[in-house]
Amino acid sequence: MILSSAVRAFVCTEPVDMRKSIDGLSQIVAAAMGMNPLSGQVFVFIGRRRDRAKLLVWDRHGFWVLYKRLERGRFTDPARLAANGIAMSELVAWLEGIDLSRVRRLSPLEVSTVA
Repeated sequence: MILSSAVRAFVCTEPVDMRKSIDGLSQIVAAAMGMNPLSGQVFVFIGRRRDRAKLLVWDRHGFWVLYKRLERGRFTDPARLAANGIAMSELVAWLEGIDLSRVRRLSPLEVSTVA
């Protein structure tokens, strides 16, 4: 599984029962998030205590589910991430425990030619 920078991650803002598997998570993506679980985007689900996360992604042949349990600490509030999706670099930083609300990104450049 290779996740490029073109892939976005979409975060479910409501706590999810971490016992849910692929089918249950896919239903949440379709019903609660209004998105297609087969889109190839990454969907992130957080447990009630915010110490566990599951990622769901489709890769042409089937689903992947990635699961992370923090041994200490909690993930920062996922509601801040949920608006328009986040880039893969932001997702990795968030999963590493970096509070993205305290990070300042450079503005993207819009260029039409190379100088």
